[in-house]
Amino acid sequence: MMAMNGGIGSPCARQGRLRARGFTLLEMMVVLVIAGLLVSLASVSLTRNPRTDLNEEAKRLALLFETASDEAQVRARPIAWQPVTGGYRFDMRTEDGWRPLLRDDLLRQRGWEGGVTDVTIDYPGSDLHPERVVFGVESIGQAVTVTLYSAVGRATIVGTGNGRYEVR
Repeated sequence: MMAMNGGIGSPCARQGRLRARGFTLLEMMVVLVIAGLLVSLASVSLTRNPRTDLNEEAKRLALLFETASDEAQVRARPIAWQPVTGGYRFDMRTEDGWRPLLRDDLLRQRGWEGGVTDVTIDYPGSDLHPERVVFGVESIGQAVTVTLYSAVGRATIVGTGNGRYEVR
């Protein structure tokens, strides 16, 4: 009689115990979809945009240009920036010509970052395409445009001649 009234051995009690032991297929699928979405969002946020890397390299170079301009005024000697194979360097004008700044940690020779593949230097209003940018001893200089190229695009550093540079 106990089996008929829903006791321990009744079919209703056994069915309740079976449900309580695990997850349904639908519940497992929902958990897997949520986990997949979280993993894909994490991987998307971890990959850097190559355009961001190029812009960061241009901003770093613009700040170095400002530093070189200030340094040329303090030292009372022109300093030049010149792209070289795989990177760039800063040189100082001496009696013997242009010499690399070997002992200057900030204006040392560096390799390109951000995927830079080519560089152009342009002085607006001039047909010349020089191989270096010269920072003079005066606080006012000539306007210059330096364009960095990479596989994903380009970034342009503009100097208006007042010793300050911005990335466009």
